[in-house]
Amino acid sequence: MSRNDIIDVEARSADEAQARSDSLKTWGWVSYILHLIVAVAAVIPGAQVSIALLIIALVMDLVKKDDAVGTWQESHFKWRISSVIWAGVLYVLTFPLFILLYLPGAIAWALISIWFLYRIVKGMVRMNANQPVHG
Repeated sequence: MSRNDIIDVEARSADEAQARSDSLKTWGWVSYILHLIVAVAAVIPGAQVSIALLIIALVMDLVKKDDAVGTWQESHFKWRISSVIWAGVLYVLTFPLFILLYLPGAIAWALISIWFLYRIVKGMVRMNANQPVHG
């Protein structure tokens, strides 16, 4: 085996690693965009979109998260998944406010929606810079 053969193997490994990274980033962008559509619609009164987009993004993240283990993108999958779970829990916990008094429920949901939008935008900015996202 010559020195060139070793370089070819290393080059192929680097190409495979880059292809994996690019694939994960594409999945991440699709997921972030779906999250962003839902987050923006949640902040704009009357612009609600189907929760199906959020569920699709969540399922995508759950399916692909294991592929990102050990990469800088792993944090983005965890970030998106935890953002959806926390937002969902907070919406459910504050739902009784709508039943008792509309205004406190509307305020709580507005704050949760703004928090969710912030997390999605922060994640997108960090991913665009090829950096992990941290709480």
